[in-house]
Amino acid sequence: MEFNHVSVLLNECIENLNIKPDGVYVDCTMGGAGHSKEIAKKLSEDGRLICFDQDINAINVAKERLAEFGEKVILVHSNFENIKDEIKSLGIDKIDGVLADLGVSSHQLDEASRGFSYMNDAPLDMRMDNRCENSAWDIVNNYSEESLHKIIKEYGEENWSKRIAKFIVEERKDKTIETTYDLVEIIKKAIPKKARMNGPHPAKRTFQAIRIEVNNELGVIKNMIDDAVSIMNPTGRICIITFHSLEDRIVKNEYKYLAQDCICPPEMPFCQCDKKSEVKIITRKPILPSEEEVNVNPRSRSAKLRVAEKK
Repeated sequence: MEFNHVSVLLNECIENLNIKPDGVYVDCTMGGAGHSKEIAKKLSEDGRLICFDQDINAINVAKERLAEFGEKVILVHSNFENIKDEIKSLGIDKIDGVLADLGVSSHQLDEASRGFSYMNDAPLDMRMDNRCENSAWDIVNNYSEESLHKIIKEYGEENWSKRIAKFIVEERKDKTIETTYDLVEIIKKAIPKKARMNGPHPAKRTFQAIRIEVNNELGVIKNMIDDAVSIMNPTGRICIITFHSLEDRIVKNEYKYLAQDCICPPEMPFCQCDKKSEVKIITRKPILPSEEEVNVNPRSRSAKLRVAEKK
């Protein structure tokens, strides 16, 4: 099994983490271990890198790819939403930096049997962690028309969400929808031909929406940021790469909230919230991939890196 994944904004991430050789760092989304390997190279024997991934394939591959670093690297088969508890269970109180490369990995897209891609025919799955019960099949075949419309509209930002949801429900009255190609054909029927002629693949937004719902991708970002900052040493950095506007909005807003001192209404004569600024925003505007990187790795095109520093 190959686990190929080109690390996005690699140099920019390593530079912005400001790695201390004896520090403790967390890679929340290890994937193919590209970022992890570069972080580990900069650590002394006293430094530690904790690598999270909910995909067991990534964990198994990383055991070989990161073997040269020995005890400096600790692999954790878990979602990064558990960062605080998992770090604590390792006997570690404080960390010095966090990296999260959000979204689906190239390996998951390219391994047809996982059902992430609308370009390959496969069972409807899309689970990043195969221990999870609900798959894309459950959502497509069991969600109500209203629920399907809501997630396709909100998570996929799809203009034809209502028709797509209606067509899915109509189709499954006769038989269950089993494969990615079955779903693609339904989506194509739902979107008028003229609308399909321009823009991305007609199934792109719907597949994104279902994948986000299966893996609760948006629901875990805010809590991860809050938990990471709460256990971070002063001057520690948190670097997050997003790939679509929904993720980026959450990261941007949470950084902004954590950077604020007081959130009391302006009409209040004095502060009653006692909120204190916890971070300094390093990137007022996100760092984008260079033209050269996009040419080498087209999947990096939509990537945005935002960085904050613990006060």
